[in-house]
Amino acid sequence: MSLHMDKLASKLIRDDQIIAESQAFCEGYKDFLNHSKCEREVVRNVIEMAEARGFVPFDAGNDYAPGSRVYYNEKNKALILAVIGRQGVKNGLHLIAAHIDSPRVDLKTTPLYEEEEMAYFKTHYYGSIRRYQWVTTPLAMHGRISLKSGTHLDFALGEKEGEPQFVITDLLPHLAKGLNPGPIDTVITGEMLNILIGSYPTAAGAETDPVKQKVLEILEKEYGIEEEDFLSAEICFVPACKASDIGFDRSMIGAYGQDDKICAYPAVAALTRLEVPENTTIVLLADKEEVGNGSVSGMDSAYIDYFMEDLCVMDKVNLRDVLRKSQALSADVSSGYDPAYRDCFDIHNVNRMNHGAIIQKYNGYNGKADTNDAGAEYLAEIRRILDSAGVLWQSGETGRIDLGGGRTLARCIANRNIDVVDIGVPVLSMHSTFETTSKLDIYMLYKALSAFMNTEIHVLY
Repeated sequence: MSLHMDKLASKLIRDDQIIAESQAFCEGYKDFLNHSKCEREVVRNVIEMAEARGFVPFDAGNDYAPGSRVYYNEKNKALILAVIGRQGVKNGLHLIAAHIDSPRVDLKTTPLYEEEEMAYFKTHYYGSIRRYQWVTTPLAMHGRISLKSGTHLDFALGEKEGEPQFVITDLLPHLAKGLNPGPIDTVITGEMLNILIGSYPTAAGAETDPVKQKVLEILEKEYGIEEEDFLSAEICFVPACKASDIGFDRSMIGAYGQDDKICAYPAVAALTRLEVPENTTIVLLADKEEVGNGSVSGMDSAYIDYFMEDLCVMDKVNLRDVLRKSQALSADVSSGYDPAYRDCFDIHNVNRMNHGAIIQKYNGYNGKADTNDAGAEYLAEIRRILDSAGVLWQSGETGRIDLGGGRTLARCIANRNIDVVDIGVPVLSMHSTFETTSKLDIYMLYKALSAFMNTEIHVLY
């Protein structure tokens, strides 16, 4: 980061007005986190936010005037929102993409079993987690069970006062001495992440699995669920904690699932406040990033291209010509520098809390494998946009070379021949059950995305 940006960070973090604005902005963000723990909930809540700002379902048969506001719902698990620009898409479009799935614990298709008079759910963890963090954490049940009758049961059980919660148990330290010498990630295996859900036997006197039968009785009585219904379910368990201010100064937020809702919320907030941009502007909220972007609702799915093609048909232009003129931001998080683990970072290329939004030229792993490496011309354009808008930003890397790494949506966007670079915020304890972020950084990301949306696309090559 340049010297003048260091000075700007020092100035802004002491600016009472900027701090007040960031605090106010993040109140809405915290509420969004508390009600949007899985992708279906994000889609439902964002549609509600968008409709309140004049967005309507997209109809490919309509002609949309500049300023029109539309959305496309991809099977209730991914979402596209767009504001039609004065130039339409003929000179390219602006795309901001974030993902709305987060690491969690999913149910297996045959989850319910009993062992030694205790009832459990079998799980398969989703995304990259450190398994030991999930034991003894109060969990809530989220998702949908679809019945053969055609009805759907949506769950967010364990979030409200008085509702039951669930837990993955751990071994007491008095008996764990033999496990302590092992690597921490091998102590708790994937098959050990079994969720405790009951301990009372049925009153009916079942000869086998009486505790499991009691659970099935409750599921049938209270929800109308049979054991076989779990075959057509998307149920996950997530931390039951609420988003909270962190620190005496309330400068940070702690919550589950900030990766990557911390980018989705500012993107939606910026787009819903956008008036009439020069170029049509899209915010894409994708599913399945944490497991490789596949599936019908992931970033590699054709629904994205079909939506953009429909826009091109309206303007009587070819999709391929529009894509090569377009510009995009892949909105995703990166690591925040944590001095408790300083040996994992290159101190000259770190992302610091309270230093603003992150521009990350590349990520991937080892020798930049499986990455998008943004071009010099496009990076210069992004620098110009952010500096002109007075946005506090920084540039860094995830960590030391060969320690690990990761991917973002940028690779999927670049594969469509769209200029793209990663932008996000630093996160402490990323992919944990309780991630920590800076309110100032979140607000600066919002300002950065707003500036990008309000800038006309320029020819760079």
